[in-house]
Amino acid sequence: MVFPVVVMMGQRLFRLGLLFVTITLLWFGCWVSPGLALTEEQKLFNEAWRIVNRAYVDSTFHHQDWSAVRQKALQHPLKNREETYLAIQQMLASLNDPFTRLLRPDQYRSLQTSTSGELTGVGLQIASDAKTGELVVIAPIAGSPAEQAGIGPADRILKIDGMPTANLTLDEAAERMRGMIGSQVTLTLLRRTGEQVEVRLTRNRIALNPVTTELHTEAGNLPIGYIRLSQFNGNATIELARAIKTLEKQGAQAYILDLRNNPGGLLQAGIEIARFWVDEGTIVYTVNRQGIQDSFEATGQALTQAPLVVLVNQGTASASEILAGALQDSGRAKLVGEKTFGKGLIQSLFELSDGSGLAVTVAKYETPNHRDINQMGIMPDQVVSLEPIAREQIGTAEDRQYQAAVEVLTHQMVLAGAT
Repeated sequence: MVFPVVVMMGQRLFRLGLLFVTITLLWFGCWVSPGLALTEEQKLFNEAWRIVNRAYVDSTFHHQDWSAVRQKALQHPLKNREETYLAIQQMLASLNDPFTRLLRPDQYRSLQTSTSGELTGVGLQIASDAKTGELVVIAPIAGSPAEQAGIGPADRILKIDGMPTANLTLDEAAERMRGMIGSQVTLTLLRRTGEQVEVRLTRNRIALNPVTTELHTEAGNLPIGYIRLSQFNGNATIELARAIKTLEKQGAQAYILDLRNNPGGLLQAGIEIARFWVDEGTIVYTVNRQGIQDSFEATGQALTQAPLVVLVNQGTASASEILAGALQDSGRAKLVGEKTFGKGLIQSLFELSDGSGLAVTVAKYETPNHRDINQMGIMPDQVVSLEPIAREQIGTAEDRQYQAAVEVLTHQMVLAGAT
């Protein structure tokens, strides 16, 4: 008789519990849910927060409570899209990573274009100095108004049309330098020499064919294939393969690959181009937020085994450093010139629902010998400084770094012949 009573009491208590939960849900549903519903602007902010939460390379998010960052931001109403963008920018700024940034719709489209087609502007690749926050030139694009005006790596951009760059993000600065063909922009620069100058540039269409080639025979009649690669865009892989094959047919017995002032671009293009030169071994390691390493290997299908020297300088960055590091660590090439820029971080692009986007640092890379070159750069095998020279002097007798590369190749060929 006791057991049935206990069961019935248990059922009764269980039903009462359900009734209480149901009433509670109905009560709070009426009053709490409207307060928790996100507006369209908050949804966009939340979308950006989730992308960073899922993909960002540093799981500590610069030693802060990333959930608390979101909660604090959503406590304030976002009245319009501009306020939402500012809130996203403030959130990303807390990471202290200039490469993780918001790209407004026009900026997102421009960045996609710069890696695959053409653009209009002055032709500068820029970065934010990690120590000072100043806007620094990585490199001018070959043939651009910036290069023709003599702007070079490590020049500091203080103002754009009188606007101090200290008040601008990277993308805001880039946007101010872009514009219609024929329009003008004035840059206030601090040269590497310490001289402050104003340079007025006329915007133009920037050609993005990244490969130029010549067959040189001035080194004791040694046929040298000179290849200058200015950017790792969507055309770089096929154009460089075509260049090697053409120079081979012309009789090239050695190569100089010029990566000076090449600011990088597509990671995959850097890997594929390394495979043109390296038969076997690791090209690059990538390390994600969990510390898990992935690697990209050579495929055993190098296009040439001819001796190779790579020219580098302060404007050699990102994918260029991946390629230079792979060639140096594998012993496939000697590096000549100056220490490289030192950007060892990898970004991915994510499109947001309104057409804007995020560039997010998702991993860092290491060379085949596990060198982390971020903010340190790659030291060449032979350091050769070079004062600024005219564009038409690149790869000529007036180019000291090029001449040093020729001497290295000549020495290698003499040793090979003696052997």
